[in-house]
Amino acid sequence: MRHAQVSYFEDGRPLRPEVVPLTEAGRKQAAAAARLLEGIVFDRVITSGLPRTLETARIVAPSVEPEAWPELREIESGRLDEIPEDELEAAFVGAWRDVVPEDTPFLGGETIRSLLDRVLPAVDRLVADPSWDVVLAVLHGGVNRAILSHALTGGRGLLGNLEQSPACVNVLDVGDDWVVRAVNHTPYDPTHLSGRLRTMEELWREFRA
Repeated sequence: MRHAQVSYFEDGRPLRPEVVPLTEAGRKQAAAAARLLEGIVFDRVITSGLPRTLETARIVAPSVEPEAWPELREIESGRLDEIPEDELEAAFVGAWRDVVPEDTPFLGGETIRSLLDRVLPAVDRLVADPSWDVVLAVLHGGVNRAILSHALTGGRGLLGNLEQSPACVNVLDVGDDWVVRAVNHTPYDPTHLSGRLRTMEELWREFRA
């Protein structure tokens, strides 16, 4: 699943993404996910170690101590003030669209290639571990897209149009092959009636405001 809602901006200024906590709405989203997953016994709970994933995991699966896998942290943006003003909107709203080329930097920062180079080996290591049956992985939008894309294609192509709403749940079976059973299920809004903006479009609106 993706972590629940946070706010990355305050009065138009970006906050440090490695420290932002869940919002009140985010805590309610995580609680809805907890109700959806109630009764499932998780052998392990894996997070990126960033506060927003740890906080979500502790709400959703309070009985299992979460692990921190730093290589599964979110793709890192660059400095927004270094992106020309007339290119900012396109950088935001076009960040996750179609098949994203590996040399594409995310908001002027880390490239898709770098993201894949650290996420996919971590996933391979997890899948190869026979000690678990059911894992809850509370991660990030970009990281989840990388995992889902790999599950669907068997390769490194990153499918940007796999939307990942806050606190969404994805269900995957792994073994000799991958079976994708559910993508972007949001227990607090299962039919996505609350809006049609992508997460990056929401971020652009928040930044611009």
